[in-house]
Formats: sequence, C-alpha cells, structure tokens
Amino acid sequence: MQTEKTDVLVIGAGPAGTVAASIIHQAGYKVRIVEKMKFPRFVIGESLLPRCMEALEEAQFLDAIAERGFQEKNGAKFVRAGKVCDYKFADQFTQGWNRTWQVQRADFDHTLAKTVEKMGVPVQYEATVTQISFNDDGRSVTTVEDINRNKQYIESRFVIDGSGYGRVIPRMLNMEKPSSLPPRKALFAHTVDTKRAMSDEPNRITIVVHKESVWIWIIPFSNGITSLGFVGFPEFFDTFEGSPEEKFRAMIAGEPYLKERFKDVELVFEPRTLQSWSTTTDSFYGNGFVLTGNATEFLDPVFSSGVTLATVSSQLAAKLVIRTLKGENIDWEKEYTEVMMQGVNTFRSYVMAWYDGTLGTVFFADKQDPLIKSQICSVLAGYVWDTDNTYVREHDTALQKLARIIKAKKVIDEE
Repeated sequence: MQTEKTDVLVIGAGPAGTVAASIIHQAGYKVRIVEKMKFPRFVIGESLLPRCMEALEEAQFLDAIAERGFQEKNGAKFVRAGKVCDYKFADQFTQGWNRTWQVQRADFDHTLAKTVEKMGVPVQYEATVTQISFNDDGRSVTTVEDINRNKQYIESRFVIDGSGYGRVIPRMLNMEKPSSLPPRKALFAHTVDTKRAMSDEPNRITIVVHKESVWIWIIPFSNGITSLGFVGFPEFFDTFEGSPEEKFRAMIAGEPYLKERFKDVELVFEPRTLQSWSTTTDSFYGNGFVLTGNATEFLDPVFSSGVTLATVSSQLAAKLVIRTLKGENIDWEKEYTEVMMQGVNTFRSYVMAWYDGTLGTVFFADKQDPLIKSQICSVLAGYVWDTDNTYVREHDTALQKLARIIKAKKVIDEE
C-alpha cells in the first residue's frame, strides 16, 4: 500500500488543530491536517477569552483574524433580576491581553484553516480517520477515508488530536469517561438584533440569570446578528410545547431582560439543541499522541472556556511535540496534563460555583472589593494559570469563603 509520510499528523482543523499545526510548522517540521467536515461549518463557542490571544499570536493568526472585522470583546456582563455586574478585562489582576473577539465560528475557524494553509500546511477536508496503528517507538500509520470511501495511509512520528467533539482518539482507544458535571441542555439561535442599542451592547458577552439553574447567553456579532441561547437542565425545556421556534420564543417572552429587545425577532436559523456536552478522558496523552482542546475535556459553555482551553492546550502540546521530535524525553504527565488540569480545574470550580449560587452571591453583592473583583476578572479573561492570583491558586475554596463573608455581612447590616 502507498503511504504518505509527515512528521506530525493533526486531526481536526478547528482552533486546536490549526494552532498546533502552525507552531510546529514554524519550527521547521512537516505537518498536515485532516478534517472530517467541509469548511466553513457551523459550530458553537462564539465568545473568546483574552488568554487565547497569546496562543493565536504565537500561531501568527492575529492579522488574518483582525482583517475579518469580528466584534471586539472587552468584558463580560452578568444580569440577575435587573441587577447588573460588569467585568471589564482592562481591570484584571493578571498582566495580559484585555480584549478579544466575539466570532461566528464558521468564519473564524475557516480563517484559521486558510491561514495555516497559506503558511504551507496542507489541510484535507472531508477526510475521516478510521484507524490508527501505533508502533512501540511512537510512530503510527493512520488510515483516512475520503467521502468516496477511498483510503489513504499517513505515516507520522506523532499525532495531535484536535478533533473537538469528534474525540477521535479517545473513542478509538476507549479512553472516554463521564464528566463530574451533570448533563445540561441548550436551545439557541442566531437573531437579527435590530434593537441592540437598548441594552448597551455589543462589546461584551451578557449572561442573564433566568431562573434557578437556567441562564441565557447574549453574544453580539459585528454584522448585527446576535447569538442567543438558553441553558439549563433538560426538564426545564420539557415545560414548553410546540416546535423549537415556538419554545424559543416562549422562553424569550418569559424573561424580562429579553422580551422587548427580542420580541418577534427574525431568526437566522431554526433554534438548535445541544446537550450532554460535558465529557473527559482517562489520559491526555499516550505513546505517539496527545489530545488537545475538547478532545481532552469539555466543561460547560457558561464562562466561554472552550476555545481558550483548546488553543492553550495546543500551544503547549505543540512545543512539547517539537521537543519530542528533537529527541528529548518529555514528562507528559507533569509538563502537559498537570498544567492543563490546573486550568480545567479552575474553570470547573467556577462552573460549579455558578450553578450552586455561590458566584451569584459574589457577582451581585452590594459592594465588591476592587482587588478581589480584579482577581475574579482575570479568571473570566481566561488567566486560569496565574497562581499568584488567590482566586486561581485557591479556586476550590476561595469563592465559597468569600460568599460566606458576603452573606454574614448582609445579615449584620440588616440587623
């Protein structure tokens, strides 16, 4: 059989795959990407965080992204029962980027893929990985089928799985395991947002607390379209009858913050559903491969962590793969898994604190300490590896302690 050879095979042409491919290509190695879908293609995860800008910059993607004219994002707004909590990334504790973008992912991902192709990295679309045979030395042969079921074989020294929700290697090697987070569901659509100005948009994401365990994302794009989605336990959605659009419009009508702005709003597409997205794996690496992005673990959409974890994991993995190709012995557990789990676990603590009401207590307190607010802002900006930040270093306890202090002070003030 005829076998093509490359130094590194990357599975997936999304942000994870393209960031890794660019960095490795820049180091002088031969890289190729195989992608199951035809681009551009729709995917969710539209509000980026400033921390991912560092990875996009190292991948030399920023100029191409800027040319697309995406909506700049400089903060996050939280709303509950008419009360507003605003976080501006310029006020964050950690040194770093204080802006990013809100993007239509079909355009964004396609831009990254086209840019890496211009660099000289071949991207093969509509190519499905059906088998990978790993040798003891870490080399592998990957079987890929095109849409006509024609097979090709790619021999590589290393494989990077950036396949996102496809989770190619975890599924192939039976590495998947359940997440510690309960299953949730989202119903969302893109809307023609003609009344945007009434809510002081569009340069940040808005998160609305709709009712207990149900929240809403509002993500404005630069072209006047706004992504609008409801997230909650599946039983919340079962309380509505009719078509997806009828359910969606009933939900809008039931939320005071939305009902005037989005009343009778034109929908770009019929509302779509996502559910049971939280997932993880037994390991993030193996002999001859590494998992990046959603192929490792995906938590929840509430803090827009997905693209940040995807790009940062790929940025780190790419550097470790380059060292591997140079003949270095890498402690993948210490240098990759432990580093990535620092970020994942920090975001997980905040996701759990969001759903159990702890963060609501913090966000909507009458007074917020400026230093603490700046430290929490850094987490919301994606700087979840800055252990000089108390609310990163002690992510599993600090929020609960703060919430208890706020509640105790409120009781004293009321007395």
